[in-house]
Formats: sequence, structure tokens, C-alpha cells
Amino acid sequence: MTSLFERPQDRPLADRLRPASLDQVVGQDHLIGPSGPLGRMLAAGRLTSIILWGPPGCGKTTIARLLADRTDLHFEPLSAVFSGVADLRKVFDAAGKRKEAGRGTLLFVDEIHRFNRAQQDGFLPFVENGTVVLVGATTENPSFELNGALLSRAQVLVLKRLDDDALDALITRAEAELGRPLPLAEDSRAALKAMADGDGRYFLNLIEALSILPSEPTLDSAQLAKVVQQRAPAYDKDREGHYNLISALHKSLRGSDTDAALYWMARMLEGGEDPAYICRRLTRFAVEDIGLADPNAAVQALAAWDIFERLGSPEGELAIAQLVVYLGTAPKSNAAYTAYKAARKAAKQTGSLMPPMHILNAPTRMMKDLGYGKNYQYDHDQADGFSGQNYFPDGMARQRFYDPPERGFEREVRKRLEYWDRLRAKKHGN
Repeated sequence: MTSLFERPQDRPLADRLRPASLDQVVGQDHLIGPSGPLGRMLAAGRLTSIILWGPPGCGKTTIARLLADRTDLHFEPLSAVFSGVADLRKVFDAAGKRKEAGRGTLLFVDEIHRFNRAQQDGFLPFVENGTVVLVGATTENPSFELNGALLSRAQVLVLKRLDDDALDALITRAEAELGRPLPLAEDSRAALKAMADGDGRYFLNLIEALSILPSEPTLDSAQLAKVVQQRAPAYDKDREGHYNLISALHKSLRGSDTDAALYWMARMLEGGEDPAYICRRLTRFAVEDIGLADPNAAVQALAAWDIFERLGSPEGELAIAQLVVYLGTAPKSNAAYTAYKAARKAAKQTGSLMPPMHILNAPTRMMKDLGYGKNYQYDHDQADGFSGQNYFPDGMARQRFYDPPERGFEREVRKRLEYWDRLRAKKHGN
């Protein structure tokens, strides 16, 4: 007699809808299609070690299982969270015996980035001699988390978060499996997909929570929000998501796309980012990408930072939003930043050149006798308040590090520099 808990319909919906073949996997055609890297490997009948990098719920484990089925390899799953050196040794011993018997092993390591560097090195000889075909899965950037030696022996394949088309395919399959449509209005179907945030497994769990409801009445988006709990956006403050979003914020501001910048700022705050970190990065942006095109940008950045520190969250976040708007709409210039880098390069190349003698102070008789300060011209006493003397080291040609564009306040700065250039040329007879 079949137990109640053994009936197929009592298995979780995500498990019941798990693809039985690679062509049933949704959202990853760029990898498993005929022209994709996995499609080409399978067509050639040769599977190499790979690292599957992608967000949660995009199909990494499913793809690994199906690859083993297609290539007739023994599927050996392992979680880096719960496994250690002893577990790895057992797996490699069993794989070695299997190899001697004529069958290969696909070793699937979930969360492979959680193995430390020494443990990762332990894979190398078994991957190199063909004892196992390694398929690692990770949600973290492999270039940050995995050994270079391991990365050189495995191809990194990037999986995408599931888009609307992929989620539509899943909801269609789910309704077919359930035998009836979900009680959702059109707007609430769209809201359900937004709640999933590209995670197929979470999406199916949401659908399963809705499957116990009667077919009528249908839910609108507000009613849906009361029935299912929306999770927080995926955002890890000390990993790649952190750097991706701050990069998006910075580059949106540099591109003067204020609305996009506001979106990325809101994404970071909603994900739990420290507002002080955002303030620090916005202050850096003010001096690096705006600079003297709008000298007030740095003042505004410090003011917003100070306001947030005084008001706290959530009121202080409005000051950050106001700063983003100010920076996004300000004229942009990296001339001062570029000038500093050029000056540093010149300083490294020229070493320890002395300043010219005429601009050195002479606090002692001996220094005066040696010529310190001799022939120095006090600019305030000169015509136009400008002496035009040389202030670079003797023997070093004059260089132009700062070249402001004709934008914002730097248009006026450029006029001043050109004015002094003309006076300098006139005083030197050029």
C-alpha cells in the first residue's frame, strides 16, 4: 500500500517540475542551445570540467544532473557547506575505482566557493588525470573566490537570472501540473514574477503557496501581496553584488543619468547597504568626476553626509537622494583627477630634483650666501600681480598637467590659465 507521503502529487512542486532533459531547462539557451558551449560539448561527446556561476534558482544543479545523464557519467553530488577533506577523499577513491571499471564520474560541488584554497587545490590532480569531471556551482564571482589553478582547468559558464519569458514558461507548466489556472488577475501575474526576482525555485514555491487557494475570486496585486511574502532583493553587502551596484551607481552619475542613479541608490539601500558607504562613494564621485566643473559638488556631498549622520534613517536618506540628483545633473569633469595622476607620474620619473634656488627660503646667512632665494620676484609687487617666473626644477621642462574643459565653472578657470600663459609668454619674450 502506498503511503500518503509517497504520492507523486505530494512532492514539492519544484521537484515535480524539475526538467527531465536539457531542452526543458528554461532561460539558459545561451549555454545549452546548439551554438552554446554546453550544446557544443554534448554534440562532440566530450564534457570538460566547468564552473556554473549564476544567481540562486537559475538551474545550476538541474543542469549538472542532466549533463551526467546525457554523458552516462555517474553523478556524485557534494555540498561544500557540509563536506570536508575526508568526504573528498572518499569521493575520489570511489571515482578512481569507477574509472578502472570503465565508467566516469561527474562530481558536482554545490557552493564550491566555500571550499578553502587548500581544499580547492586538492581537486587538481583528479581533474587533470580524468578521475572526475568537475562541475562546480557558485553564486559568487569565481575570479574572486576560486584558485587561479582551478580556474585554469575549468571553463566558467555564466547562467542568467530567469527573465519574464522563462518565468512564463514555468507558470504554464505549473498550471498544467496543477490541472487549473492560478487565481491571478493579469496585473498580479506580473507582480508574482517581479516577486520572484529571477529565481525559478522561489517562483515555483510562490506558485505552490497559491495553489491551495480556490480558483475564484482572482487576486489583484494588492491582494497577492497579502497572501505571499515578498523577499528582500538579493544583495550581499560584502560580495560581488555590492561592487556591481556601486559601480552601476557611479557610472550612471558619470553618464548624467540621474534617474538610473536614483534607482541603483534605492536598490542598495533596500538591500541593506550602509548609507555611510554610499555617502563616501558619492563624495569621491564629486571630486573625481565633477571636480572644479562645479566646486559646490563636494560641498553638497559633505553636507548630505552630515545631514544623514544627524537625522539617521529613514529621514536622512532623502539627503542622499537629493545629493544623487545634484551630482547627476552637475557638469562633469575629471580634469583635476587626470592632472593629479599625470603629476604623480612625473614625480616618480623625475626623482629628487631640487626646486629652483630662487623659490627656496633662506633663513640663515649661509643659505643666502649659497644663493637660496636669490632673484625671487614677489608676485604681489609685480605688474598684473604675476611674475611669470619658473617654478619647476631646473632642467625639467615645463609641463601642463591640468587641462580643464570648457564646461561649468572650469570654463572660467581655463580663461584664467590662458591669461597667465599669455603673460608668461610676454615676460619671457615668446
